[in-house]
Amino acid sequence: MNLPPAYPPTSAMPDDFASAAADRLDGVCLLPQLGVIQASGEEAAKFLHGQLTQDFLDLGPIDAPQARLAALCNAKGRMQASFVALRRGEDILLICSQDLLAATVKRLSMFVLRAKVRLLDASAVFDVVGLAGSAVADNAGDAAMAPWTLREVAGASIVGLYPAAGDVPLALWIAPARSAIPAGDALSPDLWDWAAVTSGVATLTLPVAEAFVPQMLNYESVGGVNFKKGCYPGQEVVARSQFRGTLKRRAYWVHADAALSVGDSVFHRPANAQTPSGEPCGLVVQAAPAPGGGFDAIVSMQTTAAGSGDLTAGTAAGANLTLQSLPYPLLADI
Repeated sequence: MNLPPAYPPTSAMPDDFASAAADRLDGVCLLPQLGVIQASGEEAAKFLHGQLTQDFLDLGPIDAPQARLAALCNAKGRMQASFVALRRGEDILLICSQDLLAATVKRLSMFVLRAKVRLLDASAVFDVVGLAGSAVADNAGDAAMAPWTLREVAGASIVGLYPAAGDVPLALWIAPARSAIPAGDALSPDLWDWAAVTSGVATLTLPVAEAFVPQMLNYESVGGVNFKKGCYPGQEVVARSQFRGTLKRRAYWVHADAALSVGDSVFHRPANAQTPSGEPCGLVVQAAPAPGGGFDAIVSMQTTAAGSGDLTAGTAAGANLTLQSLPYPLLADI
């Protein structure tokens, strides 16, 4: 298993802003934008192990299950979907963006052949709820769940996520549909979306499907790729990107005073240039309105663009982007 690296307890954002964000990021939020794929059958773990970027042969026993971050890649190593995966009883659940779910089930089903595994859309069978702030401790009994750890509490599966806004706990709560909603005040969808952006861990959605190899979203640094497991579609490209040469694109957290949308192009103007380059240097991967105004986003872009100069989104003369500090270190050694 590739464990995610330790993360700093606070980010580089101003103390007063972090404190205000922590006060707002507290409660529970239903997440209909996330769907659930259920993999059942005696060879479910073996099948997923051969298709996704993570180790599914080591998800723990039924009485001590574990969770993972993982991706499905095409033959060129480009991500077709991303998942929070967990063992639940004898099954494995894959939590992914609802707009990619049908195509993902179809894609994975093409490779089932004689494997003893069944894949189905179980979005109507399970509810997925986001927990933030004190709601994590109130429901999981643990205020500091490490990323991708799993707790089974009162019939629900609770998966720890990377923290938001530097140090606000986040988790996913997965339980049978129509279960009692977890304890906590209602959290607005906009605030949950902002929390997800400030965690720095992107969830792939339809507008940017097949645009990135996992490292372009820092997945090797947040526990989303296991480089010691066997082959899977795109594995050779993913491994070559890691071990041969310097990665040329990474994910960054940015802020803008104007609205940002997933799929917007990012442009760079070098420090000594009079006008921005006509060619985009990256894409907006995930975006949400910020509590203090403007928008925050995760962008994947050329590393050279992050060094100096100006960044804009949408067009070369679009909204200015300001780089923020990533809330986790990039993994230097595998």
